[in-house]
Amino acid sequence: MKSNFSEIIKDEKAVLVDFHADWCGPCKTLAPILKEVKAELGDAVKIVKIDVDKNQELAGKYQVRGVPTMILFKNGQQLWRQSGVLQKAEIIQVINSKS
Repeated sequence: MKSNFSEIIKDEKAVLVDFHADWCGPCKTLAPILKEVKAELGDAVKIVKIDVDKNQELAGKYQVRGVPTMILFKNGQQLWRQSGVLQKAEIIQVINSKS
C-alpha cells in the first residue's frame, strides 16, 4: 500500500484517508457515515481506508496515534486531520471548504 499511497494522495481531487482498525468501535460507527459522504459527494472526493494494524509504517509516518483518524489530502498536501467520529454534515463541510 505504501508505494501507491503517495500516488493516491497526489490526486487533484480531495482524498479523505480513514485510518482505522477492525477492533475499534468508533471506526465501525464512522464507516457508514463515510459511505453516506461518498454517496453525497460522488466523484468530488476519493475515500481511502487504511487499516493501521496492517499498515503500521504508514500510520507511523502520519503520526496516527488513535483511531479513527481522518486526514484530507489534495495534490499530496495534507489539508486537515481529525481524530474521532464526525457527523456526515461536518465531514462534507470540511471537504467542501478545503478542496
